Amino acid sequence: MEGADCHAMPGMALPPITLPATDGTTICLAGLPGRTVVAVYPWTGRPGRPNPPNWDDIPGAHGSTPELESFRDLAARFAERDTCLFGLSLQSTAYQRELVERLRLPFPILSDREASFTAALALPSFATGGQTYLKRLTLAVREGVIERVFFPVTDPVGHPGEVLRWLETLG
Repeated sequence: MEGADCHAMPGMALPPITLPATDGTTICLAGLPGRTVVAVYPWTGRPGRPNPPNWDDIPGAHGSTPELESFRDLAARFAERDTCLFGLSLQSTAYQRELVERLRLPFPILSDREASFTAALALPSFATGGQTYLKRLTLAVREGVIERVFFPVTDPVGHPGEVLRWLETLG
């Protein structure tokens, strides 16, 4: 499912799909009360292990770890805005747990390993080395309905600040 555009749009209801989280729970984003920010990212590597084939040649592929670290560093400010944070990728929960521990992330990462959430929202993706990866984007959700889609994300490190500034404009 390779796509250039993001089909998730403001006003669209999230699908009632339950996803495993790195904290051992399962989460249905459609059923969460209040506001939620979901940072969708392609892949996170591990120190000393190679990136997927041609990773350096794919625009927007790099930057997931620094982006998640920036969300981590701003997590308290998102909480002050009564906003829950999640990350989401197609990687397995076991793989994602290592990242959460290594980076000391204070929010769970959701695994869409089966790509059911991805397919339901027609999230944009790309492929390399026989694997599919999500393109980087952020969903701002309120009461299960998409409020805003940040896509494309061209500055992974600065992007969490961009999302926070948008939240602050809402009052």
